[in-house]
Amino acid sequence: MSNFKKLSGLAALLALSAALPAFAQDAAPAAEAAVEAVAEVAPIIEKGDVAWMIISSVLVLFMTVPGLALFYGGLVRTKNMLSVLMQSVVVAALMMVIWVIYGYSFAFGGGTSPFWGGTAKMFLSGVTLDSTAATFSDGIVLPEYIFIAFQMTFAAITPVLIIGAFAERIKFSAVLLFSALWATFVYFPVAHMVWDAAGLIFNMGAIDFAGGTVVHINAGIAALVAAIVVGPRLGLGKDMMAPHSMTLTMVGAGMLWVGWFGFNAGSNLEATAGATLAVLNTFLATAAAILAWCLIEVMARGKASGLGAASGLVAGLVAITPACGTTGPMGAMVLGFVASGACYFFVAVVKNKFGYDDSLDVFGIHGIGGIVGAIGTGILAAESLGGTGFITEAGTMGSQVMAQIKGVVITIVWSGVGSLVLLYITKMLTGGLRVSADDERRGLDQTSHGESAYHS
Repeated sequence: MSNFKKLSGLAALLALSAALPAFAQDAAPAAEAAVEAVAEVAPIIEKGDVAWMIISSVLVLFMTVPGLALFYGGLVRTKNMLSVLMQSVVVAALMMVIWVIYGYSFAFGGGTSPFWGGTAKMFLSGVTLDSTAATFSDGIVLPEYIFIAFQMTFAAITPVLIIGAFAERIKFSAVLLFSALWATFVYFPVAHMVWDAAGLIFNMGAIDFAGGTVVHINAGIAALVAAIVVGPRLGLGKDMMAPHSMTLTMVGAGMLWVGWFGFNAGSNLEATAGATLAVLNTFLATAAAILAWCLIEVMARGKASGLGAASGLVAGLVAITPACGTTGPMGAMVLGFVASGACYFFVAVVKNKFGYDDSLDVFGIHGIGGIVGAIGTGILAAESLGGTGFITEAGTMGSQVMAQIKGVVITIVWSGVGSLVLLYITKMLTGGLRVSADDERRGLDQTSHGESAYHS
């Protein structure tokens, strides 16, 4: 009996051994499927992407402070230098606080509305060290905190751009109130419409890689409306209003160019080949625009100016912004040349003809450059021209250009009407937009801030 049990056990063991290979073959696909399922539900955060986005966020801040502040500050008269620096710094700070309280939610709160993101993420509700934001690659994500910070720098610089339209004559309180209202009712909805998956313009298939509509057209149209509503500076056309320091303006322009790499290449959200394309395009479009502006000045007035070179620099940066991730390098240079010519025409001809005082040419450069860049994106995205391809459902140049035009028109109307209404609300609540005539003549440094940028 004992021997029989031993023989039975040995037979069972042999049978089990024979079955193991088959069992292993059957289990292998199941194990692989389980691993794939885990990978699908556990997106990857790449340390290199996180590092790149931190750097990009800091670069965009560098564009605002000190870049844009010095660029604008050098363009005004000595008596108003400090006021421009103060407006730039304080408006940027105000936008950062508003962004985390409700701006991020209004733009990217996860709502299904085509016009705004809802209130789910007000005060950054639900955002933790473990929460993530999507990138352009499946399965690759970013910590949500750095996405918030990066987008915050865009929200900070855009209202600061508008300051150039009414520099040297507006109340400090009016600047702050208008900036807060404008961000709430104009910037956040446009950012949602263009960049959120539920957004109206996003679902039209319009391309805006880094903010041609959201930042530049949006701010440029608001600047035009503000320049008209606020009115021209006292003594315009009679008093000397030349830039007080082209040195500071050129320094600021250089800082803008450096910081813009974070603006454009950072919008790729990953340290991949897409970011390298944006970097190269940001070099080339800007260089081409500088040369084009200088050439036009030589042909028109016999000399190329530092102001012209700085203006061309910004025009090229603005134009390539919506196109930097989808246009080929040769196309980027063409876009820079074309945008520079268009911006020069509006700055040197159209503004003088119509008589509006857009003090630092925000509309002429950011508005017009943004429009040229946004529409040009629809052409230069063609693979036959070196681009990465069209993204509209039809997949043709005509459909892509039409989507770009629709996005431009919606942004112009939204910003134009919204800015007009908000300027009059600001005027009512602050007792007027402008400082007194006497304060304007004395300069805003002393009358608004009790300080001077320079001491003799």
